[in-house]
Amino acid sequence: MRWLLILAILGLGGCGVSDNLGAFIGSAFTIGSVTTIGRSPPDAVYSLITGRDCSVVRLDQGKSYCRPVEPPPQAPEFCTRSLGTVDCWRRTQALDGRYQGVAAGPETLTPEQEANRTRRWP
Repeated sequence: MRWLLILAILGLGGCGVSDNLGAFIGSAFTIGSVTTIGRSPPDAVYSLITGRDCSVVRLDQGKSYCRPVEPPPQAPEFCTRSLGTVDCWRRTQALDGRYQGVAAGPETLTPEQEANRTRRWP
């Protein structure tokens, strides 16, 4: 609250002070937003409108302005135990379902993981 009072008093100063103060506040706001959320205020507005993650920080890093849409993950290989090694298969149709896989985890994303992967920004 004190800062608002100080800024209001500084804005009542002589010629040109309020113009410089406005530029300073705008620059400070932009720098603060870039360090806090990783994008400038216009980037945040554009990201909210489009639902994509867009930022000039990405351009500075040599990337595209907006983060590309992530493709769904590929299906994992099906690996089985063999004599002294593990064999992995891409096409499991030839295995006739009689082999047990080495991995015990899920083969696809859960609905919650898929929703998180395809969510809009923010």
